[in-house]
This record gives sequence, C-alpha cells and structure tokens, in this order.
Amino acid sequence: MTAALRLPVEWPPRPPPPPAPLPRLPPATCRSCGAELTHTVVDLGMSPLGASCRCADQLDQTELFSPLRLCVCERCLLVQLPQRISDERIVSAYAHFSSSSASRLEHARRFTDRAIEELRLTPATVVVEVGSNDGYLLQYFSDRGIAVLGIEPWDEAARAAIARGIPTRIEFFSSDTARALRAEGIHADLLIGNDVLAQVRDVNDFAAGMKLLLAPRGVITLEFPHLMRLVAENQFDAIDHAHCSYFSLLAVAHILTANGLTIYDVDELDTRRGSLRVFACHSEDPLRPITPRVDSLLARERDAGVHLPAYYAEFAERVREGKRRLLDFLIAARRDGKRVVAYGATETSSTLLHYCGIDTDFLEYVVDRRTDTHGKYLPGTHIAIRPPAWIRQTRPDYVLILPWKLQHEIAAELAYIAGWGGRCVVPIPEVDMVT
Repeated sequence: MTAALRLPVEWPPRPPPPPAPLPRLPPATCRSCGAELTHTVVDLGMSPLGASCRCADQLDQTELFSPLRLCVCERCLLVQLPQRISDERIVSAYAHFSSSSASRLEHARRFTDRAIEELRLTPATVVVEVGSNDGYLLQYFSDRGIAVLGIEPWDEAARAAIARGIPTRIEFFSSDTARALRAEGIHADLLIGNDVLAQVRDVNDFAAGMKLLLAPRGVITLEFPHLMRLVAENQFDAIDHAHCSYFSLLAVAHILTANGLTIYDVDELDTRRGSLRVFACHSEDPLRPITPRVDSLLARERDAGVHLPAYYAEFAERVREGKRRLLDFLIAARRDGKRVVAYGATETSSTLLHYCGIDTDFLEYVVDRRTDTHGKYLPGTHIAIRPPAWIRQTRPDYVLILPWKLQHEIAAELAYIAGWGGRCVVPIPEVDMVT
C-alpha cells in the first residue's frame, strides 16, 4: 500500500523572500578637494597594467585588471581615476631608466642650463628632485658644482643614481619626508617634480611637503601632461594606471593655492604629447609677479570649456567614435584577406588595443625596437611582440603605428613596405593612412 503524498501545510508555497540588497559602496571622492565624484568623463573599461608584458609561461596565469574610468570633479576641475592600484605595484610595473632616452636627456640638459641662468643657482644653492629616477637630470646640476638630492621610490633606479654620484633617498615623497629633511637642515632652492604629480595619490600631502621643503625664496617646477592637449588630440590611449590625475592649469593651480603655493609662470612643451611646466613659489613671496603667460593659458582653458560638462561629453563621444572607426577599418581589412600588424609595444598601445577589443583576431603581431620585449606578449590581448625585422620577412599589407605621435619617423623607417604595396596607418586622432 503506497503512502499518501504529504503536502506542505500551506499550498501553494509562498515565494521566497527577495534577496537582501548588496551593500552600497561609498561614493568616490576627489583627491584634491574631497567633493563627491559624480561626473564620468570617459570609461575605458577594465584594463590590465599596460607596462606588464607577459612571458609565454605566464599566458595562462591570472592578470590584474583595474578600471580605467576618468571622472572630473565639478568643484575643482581635477580629472582623475577614482580607483587606484597600490603605489608599489605601479612602480614595479611601470619602472624604467630615464637615462635610456636620448630625447629626455637633452630635455634635462636644456632645462638645467635655463634654470641655472634664470634662478642664479650657485654651489651655495641646493637642487632637490622628487621622482629623480636614475639621476638623469640631477647629474647636469651636479656637473656644474651645485649640491643635489634625489628622492626616488624605485630601488633599482635610485641605486643607479647613487652609483653615478647622485645622493638619493629611496622612498616615496610626502610631507613626512619634507619634515625629516628640514630637521636635517635641508631646504630646496629649486625643487623639481617631472611627471610625478600625476602619479601621486594624495596630492595635498605632496603639495604640502613641497611647501615645507622649499626655501623662502625657492622655486618649484612641475611638469605634467596637459589635459587640454589630451582632449584636443583625442589622446585616450594616454590614459593608464600609472597616472591617476590629468591636469589642466586651472586644476593644478587650485591644488597649489590650497597649500600656500602660487604659480607665477608656465611653459607649454611638446614633450610627452604636450605638457606644461609650471613655476611656483611661496604665496607670501612678493618678488615673483605672475607672468601674462599664466593668465593667457587660464583664459584659453576657460574659452575651451574645461569647466563645462559639454567639453567632456564631446571628448567621450570622439573616443567612442575613434574606437568604432578603427574597428571598421580592421574588420574590412581582415575580410578582404589583408594582413595587418602593429608597431610599438608601449603602455599607450596596451590601453588603445584593450579598450578597442583588438587582439590576435585583428593583428598578427606587434613589433618593437626594445630587444627586452621580444618573445613576450602584450598584457590582456596577448599579442606577440617581435623584432622589427619580422615586417620585412612577413610582408604585411598594413602596419598600424600605435605610437602615432612618431608616425612620420616610423613611416620613414618602414618606407620599404611600399615595395610590396604595404601601407602605414595611424589610429589617432583619426584612422588615416600615413603619407
């Protein structure tokens, strides 16, 4: 005899309760003024560290991905990545020796000559550089008999500087560093920070430290990529994890002013795709009047609209359209049976390729002059990196020049591909053939 089916006391059963809401993450706040960040400039999605090329035996290992989402603070106009990978991981991934670049050495030498002449530096003055790398810049001041001190967190570069005779502290610069140096009687007559402010997590502590370390009549010089050039030239590939802030003159002036420093002069440079070099002093220093160049550039930034949401919305749409056009070109080329390779395995290359979803379906390989990259693979996309000689051997139809600012130099180097009908192409500011 079969037992009767026992039904629940309540039939039909009640639906399960709704899941508990996920805990809400705290809102991201501006690293300059602390305001809540509510305006996204452009979202490039999750991206690997652009400088972390992979060896063959690492391709199946987990890679670190982090958001590349730019926000703008509507209060102080600082454009920034709200999320930030640890400083130690950034240093280890993006470390390089500055003295390996001939153009950077020449830039440093010319700056040294100008600074000594205009600031009247003598052996009685002290020059301190934050982010001094391997002493590539301070060596020129030292050669002129001027006392120097470097502050550099990357151990290997700092030790290379020390071996070169450049006194160097191996640490990240902060207000605590400045206090310790002041306790030793060190004040900087010239305090330099080249391409370092954009990498700093706590910009106010950094600026406060510079003010503490600066001599009463001292001068600070800072170099950083200019936001207005990045936007005007659609340089979305320049966005990476190493740079957590992207500065207009308006934004950097706000940070320095809030920490008792005043920008009194500015240079517009062609280095690093368009940079600014600002000169700052103590706000209470009465002997350094603000030059017309500062007021002129501030006015041009306002005229361009860096304080308006439409400025960033238009940039975001040009970024998306740039992605669509590059993919249109590559899809059409592959469907026509064309062979496409790329030139330049750089951090900017990684940002561009990963955001656009370009991998080995579109590019057979990428070539690079640096021999230490040969046999490795780009992060995320895992495109193989080969020597430039592979282009002559494989005879591709198109070479996509990823360091597009060097397009004419690279196209001249690759002029021989015209022998089999090959063409050079750039992806930015717009997809175009190099003539």
